[in-house]
Amino acid sequence: MGPPRHLSLLPDLTAKQIAWPVPFADGLGMLSELSGRNVVVLASGDPFWYGAGSVLVRHFGRNALRTIPAPSTFSRAAAALGWPLERTICLGLHAAPFTRMRTSLHPGARLLVLLRDGEAVSDLAAWLTEVGFGASALTVLEALGGPSERITHMTADQTTGGPWSHPVCAAIDVAGDGPRIPATSGLHDAFYESDGVMTKRAVRAMTLSALAPCPGERLWDIGGGSGTIAIEWLLAHPRCEAITIEPRADRIALIRANAAALGADRLTITQGKAPGALEDLPVPDAIFVGGGLSADLLDALDKAVPSGTRVVANAVTMEAEALLADLHARRGGELIRIEMSAVRALGEKRGWEAAYPIVQWSGRL
Repeated sequence: MGPPRHLSLLPDLTAKQIAWPVPFADGLGMLSELSGRNVVVLASGDPFWYGAGSVLVRHFGRNALRTIPAPSTFSRAAAALGWPLERTICLGLHAAPFTRMRTSLHPGARLLVLLRDGEAVSDLAAWLTEVGFGASALTVLEALGGPSERITHMTADQTTGGPWSHPVCAAIDVAGDGPRIPATSGLHDAFYESDGVMTKRAVRAMTLSALAPCPGERLWDIGGGSGTIAIEWLLAHPRCEAITIEPRADRIALIRANAAALGADRLTITQGKAPGALEDLPVPDAIFVGGGLSADLLDALDKAVPSGTRVVANAVTMEAEALLADLHARRGGELIRIEMSAVRALGEKRGWEAAYPIVQWSGRL
């Protein structure tokens, strides 16, 4: 049982051949119906590196399978190009947007990317050019290890040729002057679209530092605004998860656009107002309250999440500041006041213009 392109490479066999359907999930039911029979499933390369192996184990259990791995597409591509695989970023984008590689686009970086089909090559080249990295060397590697193997070199902004045959891998040697996304929290505000409601860069950096994201942890971002805190939580590590809660549809559109542009499209967005919108959400490891701070919300959080959950809350108004002062008195933690000023023109000279101070509480419920 396997894709038609795999079955076509087989010699004459007496075994029954079954074409794996599209979408992939439909084949799992067909495979289940063959229970008790000796079945061989054909798949390219290493089935446990962006392959079918993990899906089959999850569905049938490890003891139901005997796996015979082969060199992965990444291994074959690295060998063909002479790239050290341990220093190469490897991504499977069969069903994911190109923006997933956005944070990896730095001049000198090398990426190997698995694509959904041959048509995606031109789309990838156009996207790289659009974000300012059209000068990147782009190598298209088709059907590696098979009789139809073909390797084509070009630059992203001068992509010609095709049609490209599936399975296809793209190798990108990054070059260009597009904006690079730093590895630290506190991205420049220009990376985001906003209607003016956004945690600014310096405060965002301090807030993410207080939230302290760790791999595999989940954040509740209450009062999403432009989505900046949740997005940078996700950018901290690919295994981080985040749910942002925002009542306004126009801001949800901003959050979705910002998340997509920065490769954080896995962000979960819930439209609604806390505390009501918090019902039935998966349990968080950390919570950020950036809007709608109230005594009712704090009480609801105290009841809804496990004891010891990390919380960071920012306040601008005196009423919200009083809530945080009381919370600090009752729960301890850290209460700080952040005051910032920026240089602005004063006629022909310059002066400091102060922003509203931010009071931040960080602690555990």
